[in-house]
Amino acid sequence: MDSIKKHVSHFEDRRIVPGNTVRLISRRRFIKKAFLLSSGALGGMTGLAGFSGCGHHPDWPTPRINDHFDGTHFSNLEPFQHRGARAFFKAFFMNYNAEWPDNIPVADRKKPPDRYIEKGIRYTFIGHATVLIQVDGINILTDPIWSERASPFSWIGPKRVRRPGLRIDQLPPIDVILISHNHYDHLDMPTLIRLYETHHPLVLTGLGNASLLKENGILKAQGLDWWQHRNFGDLKLFFVPAQHFSGRSLSDRDKTLWGGFVVETRYGNIYFAGDTARGRFLKLISEKFGPMFLSFLPIGAFEPRWFMRPYHFDPRDAVRTHLELQSAKSVGIHFGTFKLSLEGIYAPSRLLKSNLYNFDVDANRFHVPEFGAGYELTV
Repeated sequence: MDSIKKHVSHFEDRRIVPGNTVRLISRRRFIKKAFLLSSGALGGMTGLAGFSGCGHHPDWPTPRINDHFDGTHFSNLEPFQHRGARAFFKAFFMNYNAEWPDNIPVADRKKPPDRYIEKGIRYTFIGHATVLIQVDGINILTDPIWSERASPFSWIGPKRVRRPGLRIDQLPPIDVILISHNHYDHLDMPTLIRLYETHHPLVLTGLGNASLLKENGILKAQGLDWWQHRNFGDLKLFFVPAQHFSGRSLSDRDKTLWGGFVVETRYGNIYFAGDTARGRFLKLISEKFGPMFLSFLPIGAFEPRWFMRPYHFDPRDAVRTHLELQSAKSVGIHFGTFKLSLEGIYAPSRLLKSNLYNFDVDANRFHVPEFGAGYELTV
């Protein structure tokens, strides 16, 4: 507990900060921009070797070689070659880079109910990939980040342009936290330490990440391989494949597993994609779980497309996935919070709207949520 309090004190002083002003493009800060774009475009990876918390031992007793693990590194079901330095330079220093606003106000919201016991599912979009899901009296939080920056440092890295839709002290009791992978915009250690001290939730994530969490006092962390699950109450929570990668430094790329989650509920299945590109894994998920009742699909951080396609959906990919999963309702996530790529801040919602029209999808079935707003799906 003392170690947790030490981290929480550090966290309160440097990391939990309401959304302030930010400008990510500066001709006089070339080095800072390079760091920002490398950490942002490739999913919040720091790009600096030697930062504490990398290179952890796997969470299973004996590493098992399989179709996505070679004994040292994990891979996608459809492997791809990571972009090199030359491609990175071409992508982010020779292309138009849309400016974002310095700060976008977020409306104050009422605290969600402590427990949602109605017949259906309630969800609240907090920002980026952070969603509060309430079902069967159980509260689930995905990829929580309340920090000002998606970075290991308080002074550099992608910075918020919108504050979280709810204050961290407005959360109801949290029972389960789902972490899709270890990039800094999805596994934010200061936030997790604060949440664990307050709520003591079960924390589920991919293989290799639980050791990092436990070293930081988060003892109820469990690492899962693809297709493994844990029960919580009447829910089954499955870790499922994604098309992405992992890493928190230059020395630990793909040494921990990434993925998404499917939550089986009495009302239907919930899919949380985390960070992903498209791939044949989506067909496998559809075959195993059937139509989704509710899907949370990323729609932002996709330009330049030739560079980002192996890592991230764009809005067209999200609509195609909505259709492939036969999702009754889909919700856009991973947009409008941190500038991680070159498109404008409103491009994801604008392009989602046009692609819904092009694919003849009812706009009421796939929406872009408001920050902090709660939505209910009843059955």
